[in-house]
Amino acid sequence: MSTAALERKNLRVGLLGFFGAAAMLGLGYAAVPLYQLFCQVTGFAGTTQRATETDAAVAARIAQSTGASTISIRFDASTSHGMPWTFAPEQVTETVQVGEREMAFFVARNDSAEPITGTATFNVEPEQTGKYFNKIQCFCFTEQTLQPGQEVRMPVLFYIDPAIRDDPNAQGVEQITLSYTFHRKPEPAS
Repeated sequence: MSTAALERKNLRVGLLGFFGAAAMLGLGYAAVPLYQLFCQVTGFAGTTQRATETDAAVAARIAQSTGASTISIRFDASTSHGMPWTFAPEQVTETVQVGEREMAFFVARNDSAEPITGTATFNVEPEQTGKYFNKIQCFCFTEQTLQPGQEVRMPVLFYIDPAIRDDPNAQGVEQITLSYTFHRKPEPAS
């Protein structure tokens, strides 16, 4: 084999290796948003659904036509390490009508001497109920900035989709837990 043929072969192997590594890097960056999209669409891992007022009105009509049932909702709140806020639900449990729009409040207070911006992550347990837990409005959809010592009430407007009654995996569920954890938004690099 000539030197020129060997160099072409080595160049081809090098380019294939480079493009393979670039493709893996691209898939690594795309994995998180694709996983989040998958969880939002399917309710996988307790991911709740985002709904509109129209969706809530339709669910209420369905619930009324099929008969009312109730389910207990447990609210849980925590902060991540290094987040100097006090964060808790106003009410720990509430019994709600399936299909009816409900509102819960959480209270957050900045216990530090500086303004802090935080974002809330959330999930629902048991996991199989995530696709039926619909949030219309939530403080978790946007960042929250609290001034030193500031305390705020933050609402969550939600409903439980009546389709939960027809899911064999959710038949024995008597209580759904909605959990939030506030995380401090990293300071921008200077």
